[in-house]
Amino acid sequence: MTAEPDGPEDRLRRFATIWSRAVFPVTSTSLTRPELEEQLLPLARRLSEALRARSFEAETPKAVGAALVGAHCTDPDALARSLDCVDAYLVLYCGEDGPQEDLRTRCSRLQHAMAAGFAQKLRERTLAEQEAIAQAALRAQGVVAQALHASEARFRAVFEGAAIGIGIADLQGNILEVNGALVRMFGGGEQAVRGRNVSEWTHADDAPQVWRLYDELVRGEREHYHVEKAFYRPDGTVLWTNLTVSLLRDPDGQPQYQLALMEDTTERRLLNLRLRYEATHDALTGLPNRTLFFERLEKVLAAGEGQRFGLCYLDLDGFKTINDSLGHAAGDRLLVEVADRLQSCATAPGEMVARLGGDEFVALTTGPDTHREVDDLAARIMNALLAPVRIEGRELTVRGSIGIVEGPAGEHSPAEVLRSADITMYRAKSAGGNRFELADPEADARAITRHGLTTALPAALERGEFFIEYQPLVHLGDGSVRGAEALVRWLHPQHGVLGPDRFIPLAEHTGLIVPLGRWVLEQSVRQVGHWRERCGEPGPLRINVNLSPCQLTHPGLVQDTVDILERAGVSPEALCLEVTESALIGADDDLLKPLRRLAEMGVDIALDDFGTGYSNLANLRRLPVSVLKLDRSFTQSMQQFPADPVDLKIVEGIVSLAHSLDLAVTVEGVETGAQAEQLRILGCDTAQGWYYARPGPPDRLHELALVDATG
Repeated sequence: MTAEPDGPEDRLRRFATIWSRAVFPVTSTSLTRPELEEQLLPLARRLSEALRARSFEAETPKAVGAALVGAHCTDPDALARSLDCVDAYLVLYCGEDGPQEDLRTRCSRLQHAMAAGFAQKLRERTLAEQEAIAQAALRAQGVVAQALHASEARFRAVFEGAAIGIGIADLQGNILEVNGALVRMFGGGEQAVRGRNVSEWTHADDAPQVWRLYDELVRGEREHYHVEKAFYRPDGTVLWTNLTVSLLRDPDGQPQYQLALMEDTTERRLLNLRLRYEATHDALTGLPNRTLFFERLEKVLAAGEGQRFGLCYLDLDGFKTINDSLGHAAGDRLLVEVADRLQSCATAPGEMVARLGGDEFVALTTGPDTHREVDDLAARIMNALLAPVRIEGRELTVRGSIGIVEGPAGEHSPAEVLRSADITMYRAKSAGGNRFELADPEADARAITRHGLTTALPAALERGEFFIEYQPLVHLGDGSVRGAEALVRWLHPQHGVLGPDRFIPLAEHTGLIVPLGRWVLEQSVRQVGHWRERCGEPGPLRINVNLSPCQLTHPGLVQDTVDILERAGVSPEALCLEVTESALIGADDDLLKPLRRLAEMGVDIALDDFGTGYSNLANLRRLPVSVLKLDRSFTQSMQQFPADPVDLKIVEGIVSLAHSLDLAVTVEGVETGAQAEQLRILGCDTAQGWYYARPGPPDRLHELALVDATG
């Protein structure tokens, strides 16, 4: 196997080489293949830049298509080979590491624009040839008007030798003369064309202005016109042409004849139609793709008042598992079967099914009463997915989640509609899947806010938008401050101060929790070092820092902790790492190993939210923890006197068990004096909550510690 190119320029050169090898055999040029490659290299660079541009600009790929004509790549097969090359290799060699689905969509649009630029340039060149022939014909019009003037031989040479069809008719439309090229276009011999009347050549696809322009010309109101027109051949097939008709006048300037120049564009039109189909349809399922769906949705949303739309956004549940277990070939066959079933569900006027990519499909319905129709459409889709799909001797159960958006046309853009449907689909998937949900503007807003916070997280850490507040840990025996728990906050530029419940789950989902957690640990350890220095002696102050499940599995946890403690000059005994009980349920030795190493160094490990994970109490003996943090749900009833005797018994039992295992007990959420006193009587060691202090800046805790120290 050959090695991949090292850099972007090497990959670009490789793409240009492949392109030149593809088109060289069908190119009418005196250049060598390497010389052609040098001509294609700047075109490849422009395509690469357009692929990765922030927004799509059709002019660049159009210019590339036009440049192919300038490089003598005028054979339709040269265009087809170029487009095949772009489709197969542009994203591979020039896409770098961008999102593959977006790059493939952009690549399809580039191909379509290239084809349009190629066709336009080829048409302009042909029109230039036509104009030259027309000028020659016009110069010879005296021959027709003056009964074959002396220059008839020159006119005949042009007339018969032209590569495009030429016909001459009188003002009543009777065809008088045709050349060989025009006869070959129509087939059936010269008599099938000569002697006919122009009015017989109407076609169902004629544009409305074709015959209006014709009438104006024969009346002498215009000198020429140019249209695209279809003709029926004698055998019933259709001939598509670029038709230019000019008026020939006699020496006195009176209209006398009409001259028609025809270019056969049938093959080019078929090529354009094929390229258009390939650019707007999914290669695997044959369904309309994202490009065609957005075109249709834009038209629907731009409809007049009174029109409504309904959209179902479908994502298959568990499709990745099928791909991973049975292979992509089986996954593709499943997608084809699903596409066929969806197509059978959308047969009413105004309904359309498309594949957006992967295992995502959309179904669109339009009309005055789409509120009912879209529900029926979603129900038909869910019902169509009920029957198992048999692939490779296996029966696969197909499940899907659908997000539904319905409303009046004109209120939202296509991107907004699809985003709402996507959000709603994921809401259905989160609710267990195999169901459909209706769009909810409030839920959409919350999801958009979550997405905005997720994308802003990395930059927020770099800009220093996070800060830490500290909540004191108080000894229940003597009321002294023994330390604090570090609680991170986000000072968001738009949303203000956000608590950890708003962004910690997002950070865990994106993996940013590792660098964020490292930053919190570093700041907190440095702060406890400052507290100890200001107290004049090491003292009992320590800092509690929360660890997420992602941090527990990060291989650098132990080394990062050691490095942070050493840089701050703080002993391990000043640090307590809090791990939720649910994160350690069923933990194996590999997960517990870093915690054991930290505990052996002297770092305390606290089991946070104890009592909410329903873990086996016997497992406490195998966990390297030294502190139990009792969840506040066990102590809420103690805020009033007398407390619930059942809760008292439960807490008393937990405290007794913890102390028998040589574990300290910390209680969260202490809000009243009665609650604090009851917990002290039950033997709890430390507590935190609003009764003592709310989370605040580090100086406030230092002041509380000094008050305790001075008594």
